[in-house]
Amino acid sequence: MSKTGGGEGEGACGSGSEKPQRPEDKTSEGKALGKLGATTTGPGWTKVSCPCCMSERVEPLVLVKLGAKVRPETKRWLIRLIGAPQKDGGAALLAHPGEDATGDIIVVSAPRCALLQATEELGLCKPYRNGDMEAFSYNDRDNFENSDNIEAFLTLAERQYIVKHELDGLRAQRDQKIPGLPDSFVLHQRDSIWAKLGSAGVIVDMIPLHNQDKLKELSKAWYSGNQLAQPLDLVNGYFGGSVAFYFSFLDFYTWSLVPPAILALSITCFSGGAQKEIESVSGTQVTSAEEESGLVLSGHMIQAVFSMIWSTVVMELWKRRSASLSYRWGTLNLAERFAEPRPGFHGELGVNPVTGRAEPLFPGWRRDLRMALVSVPVVGLFLVLVVLGMACFYWAEAHVQQLHKHWDSLLSQAILYVPSVLHIVYTNMLATVYRTAAQSLTEYENHREESSFDNHLTAKVLVFTFFNFFAVLFHIAFVKQDVALLRKRLASLLLVSQVVNQVTEVVIPYLVDRFISAPTRAEREDDPQEDKFRNQSKLPAFPGLFSEYIELLVQFGYLSLFSCVYPLTAVLLLINNVTEIRTDAYKICKLFRKPFIPPVANMGVWQIAFEVLSFVSVMSNCWLLLLSPQLQELCQQGKMNSTNILMLAVLVEHVLLLVKVILAVLIPDEPDWIRRKREHMEYTSMQALKQQTLPCQKS
Repeated sequence: MSKTGGGEGEGACGSGSEKPQRPEDKTSEGKALGKLGATTTGPGWTKVSCPCCMSERVEPLVLVKLGAKVRPETKRWLIRLIGAPQKDGGAALLAHPGEDATGDIIVVSAPRCALLQATEELGLCKPYRNGDMEAFSYNDRDNFENSDNIEAFLTLAERQYIVKHELDGLRAQRDQKIPGLPDSFVLHQRDSIWAKLGSAGVIVDMIPLHNQDKLKELSKAWYSGNQLAQPLDLVNGYFGGSVAFYFSFLDFYTWSLVPPAILALSITCFSGGAQKEIESVSGTQVTSAEEESGLVLSGHMIQAVFSMIWSTVVMELWKRRSASLSYRWGTLNLAERFAEPRPGFHGELGVNPVTGRAEPLFPGWRRDLRMALVSVPVVGLFLVLVVLGMACFYWAEAHVQQLHKHWDSLLSQAILYVPSVLHIVYTNMLATVYRTAAQSLTEYENHREESSFDNHLTAKVLVFTFFNFFAVLFHIAFVKQDVALLRKRLASLLLVSQVVNQVTEVVIPYLVDRFISAPTRAEREDDPQEDKFRNQSKLPAFPGLFSEYIELLVQFGYLSLFSCVYPLTAVLLLINNVTEIRTDAYKICKLFRKPFIPPVANMGVWQIAFEVLSFVSVMSNCWLLLLSPQLQELCQQGKMNSTNILMLAVLVEHVLLLVKVILAVLIPDEPDWIRRKREHMEYTSMQALKQQTLPCQKS
């Protein structure tokens, strides 16, 4: 939907009048807000102009928090802008001023028609009258189930994201000054109004509001009881697709750990390796050739081959599950439209040669130059810091080993793990700093589309994450060829990183919220509704799912790349993830603000990262098996030199890669019924396009 007037927006429903809404048209929430006093814009919600959008209940969806020094005339202008029709450059939404014109909040909702038109724009699929999911069409809205009941038709997360989408899309139709701001502040034509007001300090924050009844229902079904299954549909409806896909993958991946965990316990017990595993964690030095290798040929070879096949089957089955969820949640056929530029995009005003719209333009060669001259060197600098940390780890490791030889005491045995612990802390701190730097670099690159921005940011984080977390392990395995050290290092990473993650992600936020933040948000049942809304803005912002996906990616790497060295990896990960599901659910429900989540069809580039790791696991496991003294002894008995052994390993590696490719081909990415549904949607869309073009040709 264009915000610049004319065309499609002229028929849109919106709050086209600046007059106050009649008291009888307000919701119970609206009445509570309106009772606090009248302003020049009226005591209640702005008025809708479309008869079908008239309702006695208006659901507050989004809270806009204003700067402390924003003047009343600026607030009134902003309310008029939010409520103005799209043909006049507004958002066609509903706004409420809160207590009065001097207050620092605006509550925003959306009329039915505005939500339905945005549903078509986003390309969401909804249940048709025959029960099948179809791409929603506003002109055919009466044939979609529950289209007259917007709360049943769209999830809360979708309604709130649509409000954000419309506000972010506001663009100035002409050069203009904003009432109450200095004369030096001017909105130029096609400027992103919302981004410009944010940089000027007019808009401090924008958050989706919690629905306490739905949140309690979700919490009870999610982490408060003893149930094992996750209420994924409720999660999708309340928090949105990205969060739902993450928890669905976490659930799927956790249960997928059961087979490798059972195999690992069997190998450890029946091979008599239980004591060896305990010694590897405690730091006791092993002496036999079998123990120094860390590999029991018969059992651990099975573990290595199983891990390689397991990683492929898991990712292929997940893609099928992902496609089914995408269909069920209406995002299987998301539209790829020539949308407005992202709010943070800037450039010189010009005409887009593809869409013909006036918008900021930024040449691609300048973006490429920024990436080549700034982004790549900065990323390289952080990779150098990773290598520097690895060198310090080896230096400290050598010194504590020497110290242990001289002292040979319980204290020196404990000191053996100090370098590993310090290096893990260093890598985690470096990862936190790098994520901030990656965000700034991607902003500096100035990507036009939100998807391009997200892909470049994720790519930067993935490159660093892989190098930061796996460089030491690969160096120990492939350069030092010290499997005993590799086993000890992996055990340290698994135990320490899980403890650190639980403390930093749950324990510390909980303590801060319980003893610092919660007392400032204390509220009573009879408190004004505005104060309850304002309290939600005092919670810290949700940090996103980057750290959660990275944690799972690192887990997946430890298991698929090195589990033959330390078979109990799967067991430790399974125990961790069973608790991780509940702690992550508690964290997002209680410790952070409700996030805006856009509709998504899958995990995006994270899925590609997991698949890449599954292929790298073939090379890693083949090399680790090659280091086995038993295998080398067998090859020597067969009078094979080192070159022949290496060639044999390469041959086995290629055979296993071929097996993985065959498995990927034999397991379709989508179930047949999903494929047929997708083809039916494409056919229906083509027929609808024909129906639209034929009348035009006749006329």
